Amino acid sequence: MPQNITILDILDIILITIILYNMLLLIKETPAAQIIKGFVILFIFSFISNWIGLRTINWLIKGLMAILVVAIPIIFQPELRRLLLKMGKGDFLFNIPLFSQGEELKKWEELISGIVMVAPMLSAEKIGALIVLERDVGLQDILETGIMLNSDFSSELLYSIFLPNSPLHDGAVILRNNRIIGANCILPLTKNTDIKKSLGTRHRAAIGLSEISDALIVVISEERGTISVAIDGRLTKPFRPELLRKFLHNLYRPKTMKIFKANKKDKL
Repeated sequence: MPQNITILDILDIILITIILYNMLLLIKETPAAQIIKGFVILFIFSFISNWIGLRTINWLIKGLMAILVVAIPIIFQPELRRLLLKMGKGDFLFNIPLFSQGEELKKWEELISGIVMVAPMLSAEKIGALIVLERDVGLQDILETGIMLNSDFSSELLYSIFLPNSPLHDGAVILRNNRIIGANCILPLTKNTDIKKSLGTRHRAAIGLSEISDALIVVISEERGTISVAIDGRLTKPFRPELLRKFLHNLYRPKTMKIFKANKKDKL
């Protein structure tokens, strides 16, 4: 016989939902999201192998999952730390962002235009720069190596960061959606020994990050003043500004913009 649902039960469900939602927000911009997908895939494989009678495979998967469970505190150490910090600041339960698609579209266009405007200016003055555009794989661990800014995007701010007298000019600037999230960030160097010896540390760092994430990294050479983009472990040939705009338009879209574009196609 079903029990009566009380107000406390409803409140309990609402609180659990809010907590789970905010926990997902904490990991969605980090590599932990991909790790969780791996756990889900392992669980599905374990269920299928048990169902069809693949005992050895099932035994191996269960053994691997048991090891991973023990390793969870180590794997998710950065996320657990951010969770505790966020709870300590008191904004954990009510961090539900609301976005307007029209406003998001406008900001996205301003971001692309700003990058395309700033890149040639830095190139002409031979000021080296690394501009990272985050996509689906989060870069929170990279952000923690630099200075958190979390400011609205502006071409003036982006340009000033890379000026030689700026305390933030070393390292990379990271853009998330339409915001400048961090500066002075350290990128991992590529371990690929087949790339050109003439490439400097800035280009090797851009390639290194593109090998472990799906980010787009705009690289401006301090020595030659060329503008290139690192993506999927490769470095493109130098771009002209108009081609850079087209390249970024085609490949970089914030997640909300992707949903907006998909809905627009469905209506057509």
